[in-house]
Amino acid sequence: MNKIIAADFDGTLCHGNWPDIGEPNIRLINKLLKLQRKGYKIILWTCREGEPLHQAIEWCKEFNFVFDAINDNLPEIKELYGNNSRKISCDIYIDDRSYIPKW
Repeated sequence: MNKIIAADFDGTLCHGNWPDIGEPNIRLINKLLKLQRKGYKIILWTCREGEPLHQAIEWCKEFNFVFDAINDNLPEIKELYGNNSRKISCDIYIDDRSYIPKW
């Protein structure tokens, strides 16, 4: 199975504060596009919904960034587990709020 990456939008793919969309994180966007071309699946994983979500999706398209899923598991993951968990199933989560405790 290909690697799956879930990437947050605000503060991660773009530098800005909700509800505005700030400057693009070009380095991250380019890296994710490169990985996607290599077969990685990329999920947009954001708290945005409705019109703010639509704006974020359209903004990403300006960089030719089209996601394999948006706030949802990939179809093959749903099939594999026989359900659609609320938690996004992926190999890597990229989020500006991430923290790994050193317990």
